[in-house]
Amino acid sequence: MTGSYEFRPVYHPAGFDDALRVAVEEVRAGRWVAMRNLLAQTDTDWALRTTRTQVLGVVAAGTTTVEAWSEEERNNLDARVMWARVLVQRARRAHRKRYYGAHDLETVARQACLVAAEAVPADPVPWVCLLALAPLDEHQQRAEHRVQPWEYMLPPGPWGLLRRVWDRDQQPREAFHRMFEFFNGCITGAAASASAVDYGRWVASWAPFGSALLALPLYAYAESYRQQLDQARRKGREDPLLRRQWAEDPARGDALKAFHHWFAVVPHSDPLRRSVADLSHLAFALWAAHQYVEAAPVFEALGPYGSLQPWVYVADDPRRPELAEAAFVRARSQCLHAAEASS
Repeated sequence: MTGSYEFRPVYHPAGFDDALRVAVEEVRAGRWVAMRNLLAQTDTDWALRTTRTQVLGVVAAGTTTVEAWSEEERNNLDARVMWARVLVQRARRAHRKRYYGAHDLETVARQACLVAAEAVPADPVPWVCLLALAPLDEHQQRAEHRVQPWEYMLPPGPWGLLRRVWDRDQQPREAFHRMFEFFNGCITGAAASASAVDYGRWVASWAPFGSALLALPLYAYAESYRQQLDQARRKGREDPLLRRQWAEDPARGDALKAFHHWFAVVPHSDPLRRSVADLSHLAFALWAAHQYVEAAPVFEALGPYGSLQPWVYVADDPRRPELAEAAFVRARSQCLHAAEASS
């Protein structure tokens, strides 16, 4: 078992994907050939393509690398998809920071998504990009963001866009996470938290064995927990019993379900099928539920990697990332020692 002495997690958007890590560094340096070759090799592995284009889009949005690629290879379809990814990321960033002209960027990004969808009809990524834009429509003014749900107990939303993704890929992890993000951002008050939790639990209720979507409820619980913490801190008193909810059902039950039905049945020797974010949320949920022995192999599966989310929620000051890292390291050490003691 990996020791925890002076352990410091590594943070990188590529996570376990070594080939993606190389392409990311090349994009940061303004070079696009590694990105082009990587996406060509990924071909129609939609799950991997979606993940890789998402990471590359986030990194490339702060550069002119995709513009240079598009100029050099005007007919490259992957370049069109990446241009949609970049514009969506820029529009989301402008919206988050309330920049002047953010709406215009959103309009241009939406058009780029539609162009990419027409150019590559079988590719789910352009439709995932449109889902990523949906939370920017905070008042649900667009008709495609008010479609009736697949499950009658859930709220309206961009279900038609999700269907477009589903028709192309039946395990679209990012698409379902984008829907979760939409419910969190476009439904206000306590209803937002309840809708997000209901949605996450609904997804997990039918997600098959081995699906990373089984971890989706843990994101909803973490977001609900964050909102409760924020409210308590604004009132100047933090309820020490808030964390107890993780050790009770349904949070505890859903964490164990994700562990037994996803983590324990997926061969984690394949690094391309692992998400640092999913493993981090599962490790957090199990640790917070006092399931230290179960959490230990999840920390082991993370290897050298870490994620500040959702550990920032148990830091004394959520604005200081070093405190979130310290919480992660302490929890990891506690769980690894518990597993050693029980063996």
